[in-house]
Amino acid sequence: MRLTGKQTWVFENDVYVNETGTAVGPDEAQGPLASKFDKTYEDLYCGEDSWELAERTLMRDAVNHCLQKANVTIDDVDVMLAGDLLNQNVTANYLAREMQVPFLCMFGACSTSMETLAVASALIDAGFAKKAIAATSSHNATAERQFRYPTEYGGQKPDSATFTVSGSGAALVSTEKSAIKVTSATIGKVQDLGLTDPFDMGSAMAPAAADTIKQHFEDLDRKPSDYDLIVTGDLSKVGQPICKRMLQDEGYDMGDRYTDCGLLIYNPDQEVFAGGSGCACCAVVTYAHLIDEMKKGTYNRVLVVATGALLSPTMIQQKETIPTIAHGVVLERVKGV
Repeated sequence: MRLTGKQTWVFENDVYVNETGTAVGPDEAQGPLASKFDKTYEDLYCGEDSWELAERTLMRDAVNHCLQKANVTIDDVDVMLAGDLLNQNVTANYLAREMQVPFLCMFGACSTSMETLAVASALIDAGFAKKAIAATSSHNATAERQFRYPTEYGGQKPDSATFTVSGSGAALVSTEKSAIKVTSATIGKVQDLGLTDPFDMGSAMAPAAADTIKQHFEDLDRKPSDYDLIVTGDLSKVGQPICKRMLQDEGYDMGDRYTDCGLLIYNPDQEVFAGGSGCACCAVVTYAHLIDEMKKGTYNRVLVVATGALLSPTMIQQKETIPTIAHGVVLERVKGV
């Protein structure tokens, strides 16, 4: 691996996404990507007694489906990198306790999907692991209880609010050749537009996404047309146009090749406010839908930029602003595989 420019890792050895696994809740199972997911549930409890246990089940399902599709066991995995939105990453930590695999817990809020994939790819490229799992999860009810108001409260929300995706996505990364190659990753810097509204994450995260995409282009001397698709994690209806406008001001015309996972995961008639968000939003759209489309030949090179709001309820109550971050990973299709 070599550092190119200021923030971009270029992997010098071949690193591949061998397989992926996804599991989602009922709202996602009613969306346009329903057929792409490995496991779907009809209710938010996912057969468990609490929403927190349900989220753990979603991550367990995603990891297990990934391993089964790759025809390997957890004993074949050298390290798992995972994180979630709950306090102290309890979903990832408790699942790692169960799976008994070397574990690196990571937190980047909703940017965790590409953060774990980038670091897993770096470990593989450097020879520190032969097989690595990158995973993340979120759950609508657990996130609402932690960051805003419990769903039982029935609080009203503005149209700028996003709808946390209930789901989990996992990827198995190694040097074994497959159809999807990880070629580079751009590590973001924390940005802060000075916003304080936890019901408008799209506006808060847009500057981080724009900054990482701009730096990626500069580091690799590329432009939007070098990609078949550029997708952000969960800016949705509010943040995606802001990000696009900010990049336009920097001289990058994103055209129609730029979209957002929060706009892809739900149908327009679903009651999801501005669109999807949460760690699982970018993870399940990328690992179920985008990689499937790449394998079909729809896309050859995709830049996935997962976005995260690094807030906590405590800091919001203390009138702090919301810092945000975005990490980008380039996926390329390997022809003939």
